[in-house]
Amino acid sequence: MSIICRTEGGRSCWKLAGEIDHHRARSLTRELEAEIDARLPAALELDFSGVTFMDSSGIALILRANRRMGEIGGSLKLTHVPPQAARILKIAGIHRRVEME
Repeated sequence: MSIICRTEGGRSCWKLAGEIDHHRARSLTRELEAEIDARLPAALELDFSGVTFMDSSGIALILRANRRMGEIGGSLKLTHVPPQAARILKIAGIHRRVEME
């Protein structure tokens, strides 16, 4: 899993690449929460264009990011979600809680 993070004017974008599974999700969640706490962005975009696989651990990552962004008054958006991940997120109802493009 690789991550490219860029922040401009109160908006952070994380471009994710690789697999989001139970092996990687815990450390990725810690990294993401630390970044949110350090930058306090008004908006966070998680770009899934490079994600090759995601299991239910990815759902937990998204829910925690969404909760933390809500706590600081910010918003979360998921972009470029590949079909496999989109199917999992829709089954879990994430598309009703988090904006997806």
